[in-house]
Amino acid sequence: MTRFRAERLAAGGLAVGAFALLCVEAAWGQTRRIEPAEVHCPTALGVGVESDVIYCDVQVGNEVADGIKVVVPAHRGEATVSFTFHARHTYSEEEVTRGRGYARYLVTAAVATTEEVLTRPVVLAEFHTEADLVDRVSGGAGPGGVKAVVPVGAERIHVQVPEAVTEISIVGLSLEMQRVSGRETVESVGRPIAVLSDVQVEYRAR
Repeated sequence: MTRFRAERLAAGGLAVGAFALLCVEAAWGQTRRIEPAEVHCPTALGVGVESDVIYCDVQVGNEVADGIKVVVPAHRGEATVSFTFHARHTYSEEEVTRGRGYARYLVTAAVATTEEVLTRPVVLAEFHTEADLVDRVSGGAGPGGVKAVVPVGAERIHVQVPEAVTEISIVGLSLEMQRVSGRETVESVGRPIAVLSDVQVEYRAR
């Protein structure tokens, strides 16, 4: 066999292999879906002015029923629910101007089913100046019709959901807050301590 023909055969084999791989990836892509999740939010903070996304308050709770419900479509194998987890800050331009605007937040939550806790997401965020705000939220009495409460920090959380599970709950557990005025720990049921946004679900449909 000539060298030229051998190189052509080798190239042909690579082409066939690449084509087969593309076919497998195409078949996988047809069954694997990524889409916005159906979310039942007990208290919505509002809609982002810049992002146009819905921000949902995460409240402290003792039960799965106290949390934000995320519906997971019927799926084969594990599904993945992802969301962006933010600290919840009350912005004051006056305090920033006076040099008293600093805040540090450590928030812990739980993502659970009725049977088990799947993960305990954490977000650590600091606020120094307006540049630290993730977004402003419409629907308030402030200048431009924005709210004083804003999301700061952004931790993308991914949760593996078992095949038999079609609903999960995101419940706040605790907030450790450090401000110029002092330190505070919040664990009171019903108290909003964080914000989440952009909930997505990735799964293989049955």
